[in-house]
Amino acid sequence: MRSRLFWKCVLPALALAGVLGSAGAAPYAYVPNEKSGTISVIDIATRRVETSIATGGAPRGIAASADGKRLYVSDKAAHGLVVIDLDARQVVARIPLGESPEGVSLSPDGRWVVAAVELSNSVVFVDTVTREIAFSIKTSGKNPEHAVFSPDGRWLYVSAEEADSVDVIEVGTRREVVSIKVGQRPRGIGFLPDGSRAYVACELASTVYAIDVAGQAVVAAIKAGQFANGIAVAPDGKRVYVSNGRDASVSVIDAAKNEAFATVAVGKRPWGLAATADGRAVFVANGRSNSVSVIDGASLKVSETIEVGELPWGVTIR
Repeated sequence: MRSRLFWKCVLPALALAGVLGSAGAAPYAYVPNEKSGTISVIDIATRRVETSIATGGAPRGIAASADGKRLYVSDKAAHGLVVIDLDARQVVARIPLGESPEGVSLSPDGRWVVAAVELSNSVVFVDTVTREIAFSIKTSGKNPEHAVFSPDGRWLYVSAEEADSVDVIEVGTRREVVSIKVGQRPRGIGFLPDGSRAYVACELASTVYAIDVAGQAVVAAIKAGQFANGIAVAPDGKRVYVSNGRDASVSVIDAAKNEAFATVAVGKRPWGLAATADGRAVFVANGRSNSVSVIDGASLKVSETIEVGELPWGVTIR
């Protein structure tokens, strides 16, 4: 029989281990469903929808804080930013942004959440602590859709629906410093983990442009499928995944060679996508199939198809 002293020492340790085990549980994929007005919460381990979070409106762009405590979602219908507490899994704030906000991104230091706002041709910087708009910056491109920070937080790359270039904002000086010519209708943007290159999918050109960040210039044009749209970079920087809206496929690019070497069939009208932290899977939101395709990183085949809400717009994983 164990002594009282033994259990007095061990039970708190077991309780702490349980808490740590819960905190270290499998991450989740969060999928905004534009028509349903919900966020589908997918358990990465089981590949099942665990629950849905009601946001109302039309959720589109999405980003999660590094600690997995907050989710930031643009609401096209309400013209604002929705803040979700992921412990409680409920909306805790709504921040007006201006008409038709789309892509959302968090700065690496967690200070800013940025949203591209189409009709004002600007990117809006929201302070994550005060949850108030700090400032906004006008962009050259009309109808900005995505705004993505470089890994070091120095640059913000902005793509615009009615443009053939990517606008580069220097975050420290709060101004646009250059506009880099790419193909027609640039959409998704992704950086290599070391920040040396950015990849931009251009929808009407059906091409992905590799940009040397130091020189702020295009170094490669890589043919993808029809209507190249979303971009996800593997955590090790070796692959770039590109969703092709019209082809219902994902192109896989070898980042060392800047060449596409594989194509994976997914659901209809794939938009946003994201890779897991270990690079073993890529989750793809299929807007017209109301599903998420899970691509196995080893076989480059779809391993699961997960039903979500209507018109899933993107994916973020935390």
